[in-house]
Amino acid sequence: MSTMNAPVVTRLERVTAALQRREADRVPVGLAVGLHGARELGITLRELFSDPRNVVEADLRMFAKYGSDILAATWFAPMEHEAWGGEVLWFDDGPPNAGAPVIRGAESIARLEAPRVGDLPRGRWMLEAIAEMRRRLGPDVPILGGVVSPHSLPVMLMGFEAYLNLILERRDLYERLTATIEEWTVAWGNAQLAAGATALAYFDPVASSTILPPDLYRETGFPVARRTISRLNGPTVTFLASGRSLPVIPDLVRTGTLAIGPSVMDDMQEVVAACRGKATIVGNLNGIEMRHWTPQQAEAKVRELISAAAPGGGLIVCDNHGEIPIQVPEETILAISEAVRTWGRFPIAGGDG
Repeated sequence: MSTMNAPVVTRLERVTAALQRREADRVPVGLAVGLHGARELGITLRELFSDPRNVVEADLRMFAKYGSDILAATWFAPMEHEAWGGEVLWFDDGPPNAGAPVIRGAESIARLEAPRVGDLPRGRWMLEAIAEMRRRLGPDVPILGGVVSPHSLPVMLMGFEAYLNLILERRDLYERLTATIEEWTVAWGNAQLAAGATALAYFDPVASSTILPPDLYRETGFPVARRTISRLNGPTVTFLASGRSLPVIPDLVRTGTLAIGPSVMDDMQEVVAACRGKATIVGNLNGIEMRHWTPQQAEAKVRELISAAAPGGGLIVCDNHGEIPIQVPEETILAISEAVRTWGRFPIAGGDG
């Protein structure tokens, strides 16, 4: 009788509870398997990203197959490089990459203008794909869109070394550049939210202490993130793309983001302490090692993560990068999802929730 009368928890309710750092029925799982859509449809990655119908079909198939609580709308970071006039480099066995830099020298920054979302064919089809997935899934499934932060996109637009030199030597141009990119980021992110996305992944790898000293981030990327996130019309999850997060977690919290994706290089007990009562943890399974996990190893890793970070609420199980490599076998992804359902039911064994 108690089972029959138990309230039905939707995916959206489950994820909302996690973002509010409270317990629902179980820990939610978010599987960023967009690259696997090519394998799902038997086409190349370039073909997958050439037609919104391919993206919709692949994403919905994988959503049903793997039982994720969040549909991560298929998106790739060099799409934003392309929006600014850059080239996308395609590979059969890995994610698309950015081609040659489009910003060369101070003169380019001074003349730079943000692209218009409506003028971009691939941007328009991604919005069409999000809208169609929302129509077919209804209101109770969280859909995650994505943006690259104005603090990190310049790595693609002008190259790593040139951008770091700009941060160190020409702070005036850094501020001009990031302010221009911010207009794009806000317009692009809000367009995804208007199309039906529930929240946005805010990718900011240059915020990581793996790349910048925390004091330098606080002078640069922190005010940019706080300003940008405040202008987005929905919640954000900040990913540092596998980079260390622990030294800047207090700063990330102050940007207004609701959740943080820590690195496998971070000590999880310290991450839990730093995020407690302030931010949800999204992660942090090792996507690189995941390529070689057996289903039994996947289960053990999920159980270890849940035991460390789930009691009391505030965990969404995910990889630590925001993208599961295409080489990860289907059976491993299925094992991750099943392990969350087995070991993620509240109250967590051994926890205080």
